[in-house]
Parts: sequence; C-alpha cells; structure tokens
Amino acid sequence: MKLWGGRFSSGKRDSDFERFSESFSVDRRLVLYDLQVNRAYVRALGAARVLSAREVGTLTRGLDAICQYVESRANWAQREAAEDIHTWVEGRLEREVGPVARKLRTGRSRNDLVATETRLYIKSEISNLKSAIATLLEALLLQACKNSPAILPGFTHLQPAQPILFAHYLLAYFEMLGRDIGRLDDCHARADELPMGAGALAGTPYRVDRARLAKELGFARVARNSLDVTSDRDFVCELLFACAMIMTHLSRLAEDLVIYSTPSFGFVELADAYATGSSLMPQKKNPDSLELIRGKAARVVGRLMSSLAMLKGLPMAYNRDLQEDKPALFDGIDTTRESLVIAARVVRTMRVHAERMQAATARGYLTATHVADELVRRGVPFATAHEQVGRLVRHLEERGATFAELGDREAREIIPAWGVRLRAIALSPESSVRRSNVLGGTAPAQVRRQLRAAERRLRALPRPVR
Repeated sequence: MKLWGGRFSSGKRDSDFERFSESFSVDRRLVLYDLQVNRAYVRALGAARVLSAREVGTLTRGLDAICQYVESRANWAQREAAEDIHTWVEGRLEREVGPVARKLRTGRSRNDLVATETRLYIKSEISNLKSAIATLLEALLLQACKNSPAILPGFTHLQPAQPILFAHYLLAYFEMLGRDIGRLDDCHARADELPMGAGALAGTPYRVDRARLAKELGFARVARNSLDVTSDRDFVCELLFACAMIMTHLSRLAEDLVIYSTPSFGFVELADAYATGSSLMPQKKNPDSLELIRGKAARVVGRLMSSLAMLKGLPMAYNRDLQEDKPALFDGIDTTRESLVIAARVVRTMRVHAERMQAATARGYLTATHVADELVRRGVPFATAHEQVGRLVRHLEERGATFAELGDREAREIIPAWGVRLRAIALSPESSVRRSNVLGGTAPAQVRRQLRAAERRLRALPRPVR
C-alpha cells in the first residue's frame, strides 16, 4: 500500500530502495500518538461537516480497535511491514472498517501528522526525563545529608586546592542537573504548539477548528505559520541539546567518581552491582557503569551534531531528509534516560570513605589560602601574604614535609608573623571550611542552608520514578 501510488507505474519499484527508504522500523514507536491524533482529526473533520456523524463514528471505532490491538500485543509490529507508521495505520484501518478509511487522510498530510506526533512524543518524554533527573537529585541529596560532616580535598586543575564539604561537592551536581530541568522546561514550552491543519505546507482547505483541535490534543497554542511548522525540527535539536548537556554533566560526575574510586584516592567505593571484574586479573574492580555513562555522553552529543547537520542546508518546507530526525531523537532520549537511571543507582549505593578524604586533606597544603587570609586580617597586603605562604610551601616541598611537620621557628624565618594562631589554621581543614562562610560557600552553616533549599526544590519536582 502506498499513500501516493496513483502517480506511479505499478511493478517498477526497486526493492533495495524500498528497504532503504522505509521508516516503519523506527517510527512505529509513534503508533499510539498516530492513533490519538487521527481520532482527534476525524472529530475535527466531523465538526467541520467534511465527514458525516456516521463516518466519524465508524472511523473512530476502527482507530480504537487498532489501539486495542497494539496495546494488547507487545510484539504487534514484529510481522508487520509498511513504508511508515502512517501508512500502516491507514492500511490497518481499511481492514477494520472498509473503504471509508480512505477518507481518513482528508485535508491532512504526513507532514503535519508526523510533526504533531513528534511534538506529543517529546512532551511526554520530557516528563520522563525530568522524573529520572529527580531520582538522581534525590540520590545526591541523600548522600549529601548522610555524609554532611565529611571534608573532601577540593581540586582545581586536578591539583589539591582547598578543603570543601563533600556535601558541597555533591550539591554542585544538584545545581547542574537543576539547570538541565530548566532547559527541558524551555524545550517543552517551545514544542507545545499544534501543527495539525497545516497540511503539507500551505494549510488545509477545510474549515478545521485548529484551536479546538489544539485543546483536545493538549497543546498550548496553534502554530502560526503552516510553512514553518511542517518543516520545523528546532524542537528536536533543542531537546537533543538538553540531553547532550545532561549527559555532559553525568560524564563529569562519572569521571570524578572513577578517579575517587581508585585505590590512590579511595574516597568512594562502588557497589558490586555497578562494577565488573577482569577476565585476567582477579583483584580488579572496574567502574564500568561510570565508564559507559562517560562513553554514551559522546553518543548523545553525536546525535545532536547529526541533527544540526541534517537541517543546515535544507530548502524551505518538508524534505525527506527529515525522516532522519527520529533515529537521532529516539536514541538520544533513550540513552539519556537510561544513563540517568543508572547514575542514580550508582550514587545511591556507593560507599563514602570520609576518613580517607580527611586523611587526604593533610596532603597538598590545602589550608595555605586561609593562612594567607589570616595574614591579610592582620594588615599584611594580600600579595605579600601570598608570596610568604608560597615560599613556605616551596620550603616544605623541598623537605618532603607537611604543615604538621613544620617547626614554629622554621616557619618564622619565612613568615615573621607565624605563631600559634597561624599554625592552628594550617593544621585544621575544619577551620578552613568554616571560614568560607559566605552565601553559596562551603561552610557548614551555608551548606545546611543549601541542603534545605535543595529539599524544597526536590519536593517541587515531578515524583521520581521508583
């Protein structure tokens, strides 16, 4: 069955091209949306007196029967074949209700139909992605609250920098993922307009009430330009960008945890369920779950790039190139959602070794900045304080010593103001953490405030999927 066969001679189709051009194997996942939109459109044709009440009833019952058939058979598409899902539905409908099925396509094109279905699909999947993010946020918050006193060596350039609370570190990813939810909301708002009634490109000649149709299908508004909306895939690229950004954040988290779980650091340990071993080396515990997330991030970024490249040279209105949006879209969404689910389970089940973090703060002179800050409080210009503390650190490095091994007389040769107070600051990462008591800082009082705010934000999100 071809929806366009009348123009062409029969029996002259190239079977290889038929396989090359079919999209049913991909877009069949839109079947329920196709049925939903067709039912609404049939009613709109009835309201416009294009179809009789009897025809509307017959077509609607046939579409309902197809819906029941699909929903009752998990492998409904296994032995089916068609050019695309729209062709399959129309062919199946004719088997259900007879020749009246040929009126289904009145005044509409596959162009406005697929654009409508893809927008409905995206709106639904955005809700699922937000729910998956909420589950990960819940896991981050759980570990942050559970390990709120733990002090982590903070790094810049992957070099020891300053001590921070481990909870403060986890809340940084809470913020990143919170921005991802905002991007998904923005994408949802722009995708939330109705293409149906735009026809192939010029608009339908029948007096279909598009505003009523938009309301029935759950769209916030009607698309203003039929030419634009049938060829628009901005919303696909926008969602793929949001997915690529989510995956970039997950990849950064995965990279951190891969490093922190190595014996050289030992700050966290993955649950056995999310690690694998070596086929040769019996002692290995590999963070494969995290490495796969990191790798899949590249895959989603690639899906975004392929979609942008597909669009960049297209002339106005629909082109068959746009068929390639769905493999990228479906895979990008699936990969992102699955990665979020696994990341949440990894974070929730990982074991945190606070004592190893604490021990690591003795290395790398993490309190040096606060020693300099104390000198500033005593009237020493910061540039001078910075230079003095830097010379002291260089002196200790040459000896292979830490602040704990530094004698007061030795220190005063480099920092004349050295005394009990400065020594106490140098030896206390807890003191350093408390000193960063500014809004958004890592001081315990500030982190407690951040945790309360995070709990409120989490409660406002869609209920996490269990």
